Amino acid sequence: MSFHLHKFPLLSRSGVIENLIGESCGEDERNRVLQLHDIPGGAKTFLLVAKFCYGVKIELTALNVVSLRCAAEHLQMNENFGEGNLVSQTENFLNEVFGDWTDSLKALEACEEVLPHAEELHIVSRCINSLAVKAIADPTLVSWPESGGEAVQSPVGTVLWNGIRTLSNPHTISDDWWYEDVSCLKLPMYKRLILAVESRGMRPERISGSLMYYAKKYLPLMGRQSSFQNGNRAAAGSTVSALSDADQRNLLEEIVELLPDQKGVTSAKFLLRLLRTSMLLHASPSCRENLEKQIGAQLDQAVLEDLLIPNLGYSVETLYDIDCVQRILDHFMLVDRDVTDSTNCIVDEAQLMVGSHSLTRMTMVANLVDGYLAEVAPDVNLKLQKFQSLAAVIPDYARPLDDGIYRAIDIYLKAHPWLTDSERELICRLVNCQKLSLEASTHAAQNERLPLRLIVQVLFFEQLRLRTSIAGWFFVSDNLETSQDPSGNLALPRGSTTQDEIVAVDDMRERVSELEKECLSMKQEIEKLVKTKRSWNIFCRRLGFRLKPNSWGPKASNNAKASPSSTTPLLNTNQNQQW
Repeated sequence: MSFHLHKFPLLSRSGVIENLIGESCGEDERNRVLQLHDIPGGAKTFLLVAKFCYGVKIELTALNVVSLRCAAEHLQMNENFGEGNLVSQTENFLNEVFGDWTDSLKALEACEEVLPHAEELHIVSRCINSLAVKAIADPTLVSWPESGGEAVQSPVGTVLWNGIRTLSNPHTISDDWWYEDVSCLKLPMYKRLILAVESRGMRPERISGSLMYYAKKYLPLMGRQSSFQNGNRAAAGSTVSALSDADQRNLLEEIVELLPDQKGVTSAKFLLRLLRTSMLLHASPSCRENLEKQIGAQLDQAVLEDLLIPNLGYSVETLYDIDCVQRILDHFMLVDRDVTDSTNCIVDEAQLMVGSHSLTRMTMVANLVDGYLAEVAPDVNLKLQKFQSLAAVIPDYARPLDDGIYRAIDIYLKAHPWLTDSERELICRLVNCQKLSLEASTHAAQNERLPLRLIVQVLFFEQLRLRTSIAGWFFVSDNLETSQDPSGNLALPRGSTTQDEIVAVDDMRERVSELEKECLSMKQEIEKLVKTKRSWNIFCRRLGFRLKPNSWGPKASNNAKASPSSTTPLLNTNQNQQW
């Protein structure tokens, strides 16, 4: 663009223009042309400079002051060429801009157009420092921006007649007030701002929240997977033009680098969905490894649906990425072991109390893994080795009940009927029969997919459990009977018998009678199994006991012997109950 201007207003204000005119003084003044191709801000900014030289009043704003300051420095428009020159005026206005949040943000965005010059004059760093100070400051002391169409109100009340401002009805200002504003910055500037607030001591939770907001806004895959839940605002991802895959991949890797390392600061849900997005965008292995480690450190906070990561590898064998979950679980076990070792004491598995924090986390992960195994078990391409390897990572003490792992194994056996007997034996070793509930034991005793060895173990431990229960009820009943007087009344300290105590004794006796009938019914079921399974004696020898017809339970009462057919068998081998 060409400008036809008089030389005297320009050279009186600019040292560069004065030198250029002096070098070309031998030329015809009417045809003299000065080339100014490298003016910061281009023709638009030079037009404002020319107006200033001509004495025309120009309006300085947060959007144009950066380019004008850079152009003034480039043209040497300092105090040597007139008092109140453009350098001093733009510098004074910049100092005012840095006192306001919104103006500082606009000025930082304007630096993108004249970045090398703005960096040289330290305008970028001054803008970032101004924003960082305000972001970590007390929200009530900041000049608030207008965001999302509504002004963020500071906690001020009404003004009384004497001019005193009350604080009777303060408005709460959330910690995420700045997330949406800084999300308008391009990645390099945004990264520098995050590093600045981190160096100034901002809480990791707030930094993580801003990064989550920024990722959700510029990564469409993240936006489609979940809704943003941290804070009161949602990122308007649909209004942002989509970046290329390469730009999205670079943005994702930068965000992973900026995420705080502290455990629990970033939610496991967000990390898992970030990991899934990194696989879709083919992020670097180091980026995915970093995410897997962070997820593993807080795997107890994850939910099953987020752990079901599709297998996106080139050689797709299984529907879900089992190997990724295996790596995450291995890292959790490593972190948990480090936490246990940090207590500087040796704790046996049997000494871990149920209410301990470590056991609670481990139990939550055990339930999560059992649910995951049940989801992936129907996959016919899932190898036995992978299934067993993932299930075996969880220690035995972490599962109060083995119903979850039993259910997963039953689903796997149903989906893989071609497994050999030795393979069935191998996978069923993951189940501890002593930790199956009554419902699971009943199902296992009738499950034709299980090897005979496991069925025998289930029956043995179930009868042992019934023996113990019956013995306990007999002990309680005998104690109550000895406390009664000859007439049948309880010998209470005050000589009075309450109706509740009489009912309790009757309930105990009735329960003992029911347990005796159940024990007899189980004995009959086991005898049926003996007749149908010729290999019974071999398995019994392996289990270390022999079948004695008169040793399966305590002697039944006369009522139980009189009507054994009136009770319902505990285990019915003729029915195929679904688990």
